[in-house]
Amino acid sequence: MSIFTGSPEVDVRERRLHSIIVYNGTGRDLYEKAKSCSINCGDRSFSQCASCSENTAMTIMARTRDTAVVMHSPIGCCSSVITYNIGIRGVALARKQEPFEVFTICTNIQEKDTIFGAAEKLREALREMERRHHPRYTYIATSCASGIIGEDIESISDEMEEELGHPIVPVYCEGFKSKIWSTGFDAGYHGILRKIVKPPRKKQEDLINVFAFEGTDTFSPVLSRLGLRTNYMVALASPQELETISEAACSTSICETLSLYVASVLEEQYGVLEIKSPPPFGLDWTDAWLRTIGKITGREKQAEELIAAEREKYRGEIEDLRSKIGGKTLYVTAGDAFGHNLANVAKSLDVRLIGITSLHHDLQTDNPESVNSMDAYVESNGDIPNFSVCNLQPYMVVKILKKLRPDFLICRHNGMNAMGSKLGIPTLFEGDANYSSFYKGIVNFGKRLYEALLTRKLVENVARHVELPYTDWWLEQDDPFYFTFGGNNP
Repeated sequence: MSIFTGSPEVDVRERRLHSIIVYNGTGRDLYEKAKSCSINCGDRSFSQCASCSENTAMTIMARTRDTAVVMHSPIGCCSSVITYNIGIRGVALARKQEPFEVFTICTNIQEKDTIFGAAEKLREALREMERRHHPRYTYIATSCASGIIGEDIESISDEMEEELGHPIVPVYCEGFKSKIWSTGFDAGYHGILRKIVKPPRKKQEDLINVFAFEGTDTFSPVLSRLGLRTNYMVALASPQELETISEAACSTSICETLSLYVASVLEEQYGVLEIKSPPPFGLDWTDAWLRTIGKITGREKQAEELIAAEREKYRGEIEDLRSKIGGKTLYVTAGDAFGHNLANVAKSLDVRLIGITSLHHDLQTDNPESVNSMDAYVESNGDIPNFSVCNLQPYMVVKILKKLRPDFLICRHNGMNAMGSKLGIPTLFEGDANYSSFYKGIVNFGKRLYEALLTRKLVENVARHVELPYTDWWLEQDDPFYFTFGGNNP
């Protein structure tokens, strides 16, 4: 069956990939059960907080140049737009590129619109966007409200595309449709694949698609030494770069959670090979990734020379860091695949992983041959004790951390890092997803862990003066998964 059907919407991850949000066990147990998809998605009777597919879809739509987004939603769904402007400007300047604004208009669906419809509001918002900014492309981001009232977004997009003379890209990212908000990544890329990407006119054999968030540019300095060019997707990308991702030699990413759908479709539809090695985090994964790139692009010798040179360059610093933090224990809380990346970097520094909490887990991949970083970690490193899946529920993670008391905590998402400090655990916020990649990234990672270790007395003092916002009953309750059902829990 084709991965890319050409239908207006991509299927949600629960059905397509058998994704789950509840699990409590070990990495090897999950690895074995994923082969038969014998775990159901699960849910919980109480949630402290959450996110939304529309928000993750916006990370795709709102980071490209000369484009605009019309959010067909109540005004509250637009509340995070300012963060995209701040973030993308900072990254553009860091990469020495011209900063740009994220142009966004919200249709402000109100109560009367849910009764009488808001189609005309959407048409007028698209016209207003054209009057103000003349974008090359305009995305339409759907919402729970527009989905529930059954707005015919597809017909309006076709109609307004003809009127305005530029592509209108509907992205179906209603939050209520999926418990897995990473479905929003797939929705955003599906819109790009349907409406923007063009068939290749010629193959650019030295061009590598790198699917990443904004982050620092760590891929170009490495790939350029192999005579290769980096095509970052989608942050900072121009319309021209979006249109021609079908011409690249291959695609890779910082984690398959972000890119597994788009990379699989590009391989299926246009022959852009998907890198089947885990991303370059940690010594062994970086070696394997570079060898795979070298094989695909006919640069095996240069890849081996680069591996040898980089390993020698950073060998002394890595050994020094091992002597300082080797044997310490680490707990990771991050998105699905990225947590595995961080765990593998820690292994290169002899830091002992004692657990991971990921926000969801995909039991399958779109292409059965695609990289699966969980499988890669278990097969090369052994089991992951205390592996849990929990969609951003601090009240659960607090109990896990209180029990395990790791030397370090690493958090990928905003707000979670304060939790570690409140428990007296030195904590790192891994906000830049590229920073710990490649051989230099191992050193970056180790130095930050060592610096965090030096704050232990400070955070222990903080913990003595903090009152956690949970009842004594909950803090004394043995089971962190008390409010969950399904998954592999009774």
